[in-house]
Amino acid sequence: MSKIIHLLIVSLLFPIVGIAQESAPLLIRAYYHNPIKPVADLYIADQTGQVVPLGLVMERLSAPQLTLPTNGSLMLFKNKAVDLKNPQAALAASAPIPADWKKVIVMIFPASAQTDDATYRILLINDAPNAFKKGESRVINLTQASAALQAGEHKISLPSGKVAELPAVKKVNEYNVAQTNFYHKEGEDWVAFTERQLQFLDTTKRIFLVYLTPGSTQPFVTTLVDNTPEFIPKPVK
Repeated sequence: MSKIIHLLIVSLLFPIVGIAQESAPLLIRAYYHNPIKPVADLYIADQTGQVVPLGLVMERLSAPQLTLPTNGSLMLFKNKAVDLKNPQAALAASAPIPADWKKVIVMIFPASAQTDDATYRILLINDAPNAFKKGESRVINLTQASAALQAGEHKISLPSGKVAELPAVKKVNEYNVAQTNFYHKEGEDWVAFTERQLQFLDTTKRIFLVYLTPGSTQPFVTTLVDNTPEFIPKPVK
């Protein structure tokens, strides 16, 4: 009988646990990329449910913010006038969040050249210390072309519209510098469009963005450098 009672208690508590997990705040940092229109006004629901500005900063990742996921998704809004029970009218972009992700880097891009400026697409990077380690890099290919990266001992392909992982580079010189080349395919040939010497340190993470601008004949690369210390949010009193 005691076993049956125990099972009943667990079954009654399970939905409550599920609700708590659904409403658990998510720690995010964000970056908006649009060479044509480099400023965007976006909003999120903070850890209390209040809609607040997303603190975007030009040319670098924003400061950490806590947000409440909605129905298992990260949601960005066009303005502060949001009904969180029916957020679609104010929705600018959304993306599902894997259940075990607690810290996320949010990469924000225009949905396309043909859509309204208030419509965006987002890619998420797991920013947990054991998922995106110091010394590693992530690469996002925003073009439709086949692309690749060679950095030190690593050669990786860069699928279009995806986040590619570059492990820590160990083949460096005495200054921790390694040759870092980006390639795209022209016909049957791989052609380098960016060749750099970069310093790779175990205190720094990088995010590379490969993109085109209107009228450009070859891609460009933007680099975000992240050497910020670990952020521990304070609980809401």
